[in-house]
Parts: sequence; C-alpha cells; structure tokens
Amino acid sequence: MRYGTGVVLVVLAAVLWSGMGLAIRQVDQAGTWAVLFWRSVGMVPVLLAFIAWRSGGRTLERLRRVGVAGAIGGLALVFAFAGAIFAIQATTIANAVFLFAASPFLAAILGWILLREPVRRATWLAMAVGGIGMFLMVRDGLAMGAAAGNLAALLSALGFAAFTVTLRWGRLEDMMPAVVLGGVFSMVAAALVLGVQGSALLVPLPDILLSLAMGAVLLATGMILFTLGSRVVPAAELALLATVEAFLAPLWVWLALDETASSATLLGGAVLMAALAGNALSGMRRKPLAPPMT
Repeated sequence: MRYGTGVVLVVLAAVLWSGMGLAIRQVDQAGTWAVLFWRSVGMVPVLLAFIAWRSGGRTLERLRRVGVAGAIGGLALVFAFAGAIFAIQATTIANAVFLFAASPFLAAILGWILLREPVRRATWLAMAVGGIGMFLMVRDGLAMGAAAGNLAALLSALGFAAFTVTLRWGRLEDMMPAVVLGGVFSMVAAALVLGVQGSALLVPLPDILLSLAMGAVLLATGMILFTLGSRVVPAAELALLATVEAFLAPLWVWLALDETASSATLLGGAVLMAALAGNALSGMRRKPLAPPMT
C-alpha cells in the first residue's frame, strides 16, 4: 500500500466516525444501554470477519493471544463506548466530540504514571493548552445544565486512553481482537444494566436497525479502514488526521438538524484541537527512537 492510499483510508475512517453523533441523534426511544447493545451486535461480526481474513481463519488464536491486557482493554472500551453514547444524548455534539479528542493527552498521562513512559516537553505544553480548552467547555456545560454529558464525554475519553495504554502494556500489535472483546463485554454489560433497570432490550425496530448500522458501518468499517491505513502512515500523522472527526461531527448535525454550539464550546474546542494538532506536528518533526506500536 502506498502512503497516499493510507492517508485516504485514515481520513475515510474519520469521516465515518464523524457520522456517529448524527446517527445517535436519529434514535427515537432507545436509551444509552440499548443503543450500546445493538450497536455492539452490529460491530462484532464485522470485526470477526476482518480478523478471520487477516489471520487466514485463525480467529480464535488471535482472540486468545490478547491475554489479560486485551481483556482489560476490552473492559475499558465498555466505559468508552457507553460514555460516548450518553454524552452525545446529553450534550451538544460539538461539546462531546471535542472532549473525546482529549483521549491522546489522557493516554500520555496514564502511560507516564502506570508505565513510566517519558512524555515530551512539547506534549506537556500541548496538554496544558488543551486543558484550558477543556476547562472552557466543561464550565460552559455546567452553566447550560449539561454537566452529566460533559462528565460522560470525559469518562469516554479516559476509557479510550486506558484502552490505548493497556495495548502498550501488553505489547499488542493488533488492536482488533481487543476491540471485539470490548464489543462482547459491552453487550453483556448493557444486558445486565437493562435487566437491573427493568428496561426493555427490544426497543422499536427502527432504533435497532439504526444501532446495528452504526456498529457495522460507521464503527467497525471505520476501524478496519483506520487499521489498514495505519500500516503506512506514521503515528503522529495518524493523530493529526484523526482530528478530522472532531471537525466534521458538529458540521453534520448543523447541516442536518441545525444544531449549533455555544461560543465557549467553539472557543474551547478550537484551543484543544490546536493543542492536539501542535503536538502531532511536533511529533512528525521528531525522529522516533523505536518503531511505534499500533
């Protein structure tokens, strides 16, 4: 695969992921846990088929190989997935996706604390600037009564960060089996929560079909494209290209639903995205000491 093809695949993945907020906005009656369950039902078979194709049919072997690290990462994804769905339902798309974008910074902090991984000075500076942007958005959310949505978005970002760190801790080169475990764990957790709440798993058929499509098309297909493209695109450039998702997600809901964000959210999001872009650009100029792990 050529570099340009890899860039196109990564950008297409970001475009697919950016449609998640608009899709969740179309859900009529299903709550967070029902959407999580049916979305995972749509995601898991597609990823299993991809793993089978890449491994020559050794799917179970790939799943067993992830070990404890992959299982912990899968559990972290339950919080990441559920938090993201709730945040999108409870606050503006712009607020949610901009806070999701803080995940790389949270991963750097977790890696520094838990794995003793060094953090570049440029990254510390970017995190400080990004923290200002996050503060602006969270403060605005508190003023608008969307505190729960903001907290859920940060929990989701923390879940994705924990997933990333567990992959590095376990030295897992392929994230797909761990994501499959995350989907399975999400189905189990959603079914348990719905049972405790006494809520129905069989929500209206349009909501089920929409959730299945989110999992199979937007989430799973996006992950496959990103995985394929990441083979030829350096890690720092991946982080930069992935910010396309945060820019497009608010645009789709503005065009389709006329949903706008407050000036504080846009300002805070712009500060955070500038920090992320600056950190990625500084990483592109630095020669890596070792081959990056995906």
